[in-house]
Amino acid sequence: MKQACEWIGVPRATYYRWRAEYKNRPEDHMVEKIRELCIQHKYRYGYRKITALLQREGTVNHKRVQRIMQREGLQCRVKTKKRKPTGQPVHIADHLLKRQFEADAPMQKLVTDITYLPFGGKMLYLSSILDLFNGEIVAYSIADKQDTTFVLDTLRQLPSLRGAILHSDQGSVYTSQAYQEAVKGKGITMSMSRKGTPADNAPIESFHSTLKSETFYLEGLTCTTTAIVEQTVRDYIFYYNSIRIQTKLNNQSPVDYRRLAA
Repeated sequence: MKQACEWIGVPRATYYRWRAEYKNRPEDHMVEKIRELCIQHKYRYGYRKITALLQREGTVNHKRVQRIMQREGLQCRVKTKKRKPTGQPVHIADHLLKRQFEADAPMQKLVTDITYLPFGGKMLYLSSILDLFNGEIVAYSIADKQDTTFVLDTLRQLPSLRGAILHSDQGSVYTSQAYQEAVKGKGITMSMSRKGTPADNAPIESFHSTLKSETFYLEGLTCTTTAIVEQTVRDYIFYYNSIRIQTKLNNQSPVDYRRLAA
């Protein structure tokens, strides 16, 4: 303190007299107390919590505390986490499927989801719809944006299916008004997984995992071109539907199983 007083050219006695007078003034005493609390708590508290601490010693008006903190630059310095505005879902459907993944006829129960394809020059996404009757992929789209238009492109590939169930998660693209209206327009009833329960949509999750395992991971395609990623997915879906046999389908492909059941 001696060096500070010498630097600004103020006698130490003058400084201590000024400090004593400063502390004796009610407003200045309040400022000092608020400053001490802010420093003690490392500027983590806003005016409401500082007011609560001051009120342990007596009545204090929160507006006065707020005014002092704003004037003296003592506001909370913790950055508020910014959240992306997701908006409120238009409609969350009931969990109608209830993990009953078997169907008696084609296009009776369908499941849909989106998966990442991080193997090319840019991030791509795959939207698929799978028929639970035979595990066939009945519609799919590939795009570089996972927006409502993306899933609508997949949905438009389906015919009118009055009485069918289409199951998805609670993603914003599926709860959007545009998607809900398009589903109803095809006579389909929507079903949705419970929040944070991916097992409610296990068949389509399994397909996406199998696709990646039997193509990109098997062939070591971790960094290739966007065109190759797209072609790889198209080729595999054709192979999966028409050629790849499944034990649960009596060692037939989904397409062959459907034709024999017709």
